[in-house]
Amino acid sequence: RLRRVPAFTTPTARYPFACSRHQGGIENIFKDAMLAKGLKVDRPTIPVSLEISEDDAKLKNPDEYPIKVTLKHLDSVEDGNEVMHAKFVIGSDGAHSWVRKTLGLRMEGDQSDYTWGVVDLLAETDFPDVRNLSIIQSQEGSALLIPRENDCIRIYVQLSEADLVDPQTGRVDKDRTNVQKILEIAQKIMSPYRITAVGEPEWWTTYIIGQRFAEKYSLHDRVFIAGDACHTHSPKGGQGMNASMSDTHNLAWKLAYVLRGWAKPALLKTYEAERLKFAKELIDFDRKWATLFSDKGAPTVSEEEMHVMFRKNDEFMSGLGLRYEPSVIVADEWQASASKLTVGQRMIPHVFICAADARPVNIQDRLPADARFKVLVFVGDITDSDTAARVRILADSLVAPAHFLKRYGHGGDNTVFDILCISASSKDAVDYTDFPHVLRSHWSKVLLDDADMQGRSGGGGFSAYGINPQAGAIVVVRPDGHVGLVAPSDRVDVVDAYFASFMLPVQAAT
Repeated sequence: RLRRVPAFTTPTARYPFACSRHQGGIENIFKDAMLAKGLKVDRPTIPVSLEISEDDAKLKNPDEYPIKVTLKHLDSVEDGNEVMHAKFVIGSDGAHSWVRKTLGLRMEGDQSDYTWGVVDLLAETDFPDVRNLSIIQSQEGSALLIPRENDCIRIYVQLSEADLVDPQTGRVDKDRTNVQKILEIAQKIMSPYRITAVGEPEWWTTYIIGQRFAEKYSLHDRVFIAGDACHTHSPKGGQGMNASMSDTHNLAWKLAYVLRGWAKPALLKTYEAERLKFAKELIDFDRKWATLFSDKGAPTVSEEEMHVMFRKNDEFMSGLGLRYEPSVIVADEWQASASKLTVGQRMIPHVFICAADARPVNIQDRLPADARFKVLVFVGDITDSDTAARVRILADSLVAPAHFLKRYGHGGDNTVFDILCISASSKDAVDYTDFPHVLRSHWSKVLLDDADMQGRSGGGGFSAYGINPQAGAIVVVRPDGHVGLVAPSDRVDVVDAYFASFMLPVQAAT
């Protein structure tokens, strides 16, 4: 053992550790949630043709269905073909994406010389760090151990070209190796420690590391690609599924707003702008990350360099290091109003207390992914008469027909926007009913920057976010959890302008 360093050190992480969960388990969570809404994934079904109208008027009209998709149901005893007409199509169909190829979108990047095998197993071993994320480098090659659920571990081992690549085709041929060979190589790399499988391994595969990204993520902002269809990289950083879910979360809320008639179709252009830049940064990092694991012998990077790389990988995997650039949905002109909440990044967790019952609550628990914009109104101590007067003026502005809450509040005030109030008042000095009604649509919507009854948590939130308690601030959190805007608390017009840049007013939608 050469060194031990923290694997996950992102300072803004609410949970500063990682939990491994098999992709099938994650998919089951989504499938169960879909079933509750009467939806299911159609299997086995494949697309066989995709046609996009060339009529520019149809493509620009959000009410049109300009895409024709022919599906083939492989389990049908008859013809099994079904023709569907769609407003939008999303191809989240993996690294060999049929949708991407059908659209003619090129992948940019290259394939490395590194070949790897990976196996999930219940192991019997005397290796003392088996329940830690472990990098092992030896003259026999490199290995990465990741603890998994149910006492299992995942082992990545470096293979030679002779183990994996067909000399005739130059492509990976899984038949050239087997799980036993991978375990034999793992044993050589880990010597003098021993490792053997208990029973049959749960799963195994082989691959060559390729780092590529698609040149474009959409065609006419009608057909989109997401996930591995957009970017491929080494699987050892936990990036694949995490990056893919971030892709689709970014796209889904924007599609929902356009389909519901709440937002301008141009909002969809921000999907490629935000996620393609992220993919390029991820691929650049992954080239260095893959090299770190693929060098034989002693580590070629210093302890500090390795620590920095793990920190960067943590930021990519969690999404906490991601900052979207200024755009119509990322407005940083008034960043100084909340200097420590970086516009474009995820909302930072912090514990406040509920004004109604003094119960501690993390602000992130008040920001569920329910497709609404969260408007966080930070006000000072309302026991101060001047502050209370400013809060009343702010509340009157929020409910005025000309301002964003009414102008873009499709379906009622709480359908598009969820307003929370965070006050610098003491729990002993105010009740939640002391705040204007627009700031307390429910008793749980008023929070205080004060310690809980036992003094164990809470307090210091205004300071943590860089907000002056006397001045206050308005923070807009997008449906995907990223801060879209910060503004002075007396500048509702700034918030109006933000939403006007991409939203449709209620009258226009009806």
